[in-house]
Amino acid sequence: MSEGRKNYTPEYRAQAVKLAKEIGYEKAKAELRIPQGTFSRWMRHEREGKIDLGVENRTPQKALNLAEELKREKEKSKKLEKEVEELKKVNEFLKEASRFFAASQ
Repeated sequence: MSEGRKNYTPEYRAQAVKLAKEIGYEKAKAELRIPQGTFSRWMRHEREGKIDLGVENRTPQKALNLAEELKREKEKSKKLEKEVEELKKVNEFLKEASRFFAASQ
């Protein structure tokens, strides 16, 4: 009889990946009895940044990537704020133009 698909918490996944980094992939997989495909997917997700192991486990490269991403997001936010202000001005102008043309008829 099959156990079915197990659902692992994000915390469990992170701890399993940490263990694999400490004692090695094969040992961790065997110790935790996690299927090969599942464990491989978790390891890939960690490399892609989908599983966060916490600040103490970030490599300098990952920290730089996060800093760069934050900088890009701040720039994007500023750009969008400027665009919103410009659109508000255009919208106000159109309202005034609409009132002017409505009054002239």
